[in-house]
Amino acid sequence: MANDRRRREEHGRAAELIALWALRLKGWRLLARRYKAHQGEVDLIMRRGAVTAFIEVKSRKRLDEAIASVTPRQARRIAAAARQFMAEDRKAAQQFCRFDIVAVTPYHWPRHVENAFEGDG
Repeated sequence: MANDRRRREEHGRAAELIALWALRLKGWRLLARRYKAHQGEVDLIMRRGAVTAFIEVKSRKRLDEAIASVTPRQARRIAAAARQFMAEDRKAAQQFCRFDIVAVTPYHWPRHVENAFEGDG
């Protein structure tokens, strides 16, 4: 059981690193990685121009599975963490903010889905 959890944790961290570098190549700048707030966590918080994106990274065998795996409950927790971040980062609070998903699937370039879900879940 502990080995499965550790393996999933390592796989998730690797997917986040892949997503991070793919977004950096597209001109995004990292603000926070694994940002934790009392109510939730955001995998990546990145900025490009006047946009701050709160990004959930999902790794699955298929693209549609990765995108569908963000549940309404998870979206609410991400939004709660995003509100906390915006309270701490004045620039993010004044910019356009959105919730994205980066789907990491085997043998494909990571897929960045902009405005993938609403902040109120």
